[in-house]
Amino acid sequence: MEDYTKVLPKHLEKYIGENDLFLEIYQGVETAASATPVRKPPLLLVHGAYTGSWMWSRYIPHLFEAGYTCYVMNMRSHYKSRSMDMTRITFEDYLADIREILNECEEPPVLIGFSMGGILCQKIAEEAKLAGLVMVDTSISREVAEVAPYEHLEEGILGIVIPAPSREEDSIDESSNDITFQKKYLSMESAKAIEAFACWRKDNDGISVNGSLIDCPALVIKAVNSGRDDAQGKVTAEQLKGEYLGLWNTSHTGLLVGQRYQEVVDRILLWLNRY
Repeated sequence: MEDYTKVLPKHLEKYIGENDLFLEIYQGVETAASATPVRKPPLLLVHGAYTGSWMWSRYIPHLFEAGYTCYVMNMRSHYKSRSMDMTRITFEDYLADIREILNECEEPPVLIGFSMGGILCQKIAEEAKLAGLVMVDTSISREVAEVAPYEHLEEGILGIVIPAPSREEDSIDESSNDITFQKKYLSMESAKAIEAFACWRKDNDGISVNGSLIDCPALVIKAVNSGRDDAQGKVTAEQLKGEYLGLWNTSHTGLLVGQRYQEVVDRILLWLNRY
């Protein structure tokens, strides 16, 4: 198996705060294209449920080579952060983790969030000064679910923790290596945190996002396999007053580690270079 974490550029690793949040910092490659190089904002990459900074392994070299300093965080009890009692961790705890890492950035960053990390970043954007907001297949807000609802709502009890998702060997856009790589690192997740934003579940409204409080540029990228997927992506972009890219025939995790991940990175860089 090719492990994408093993070929990452040299970087700084440190543990932050009382919860020992594992943070990786990749200092962007300096470019000398002009006598007065454009100052680029740092990027803060926020992973989704069950994952960690390792999930960004295919993006980091491209962002790094483009001159962007990347702060790649891990929320409490994820990847190399200190293990904690997952039965007690909440959505608000994860918000606190992001706020703590924001303090490590020398200037307002562009927040790049995936899945659960996306809805967390939207809540942070309501209150924090940011250079931008990039959502990669973000979990949707209550307001988006009201306009573009899920067709079938799940029932049942989530439990006290949720085990790592099982991965089938077939995928529309992920190789067997991509899937094996994820299986190596996927871990359990807090049921309390998931329940907070799970608007695909019966009697759960999800997390409300006040788009009027978010004033930074935004980009929303969505894995699209149905009209509902596309609608949710477009409504999210409208809520954030941002640009939208829907990629048909892609999978949720494939946008980060699949065979078409480069399309996503290229679109992010194109967007970043305009601001």
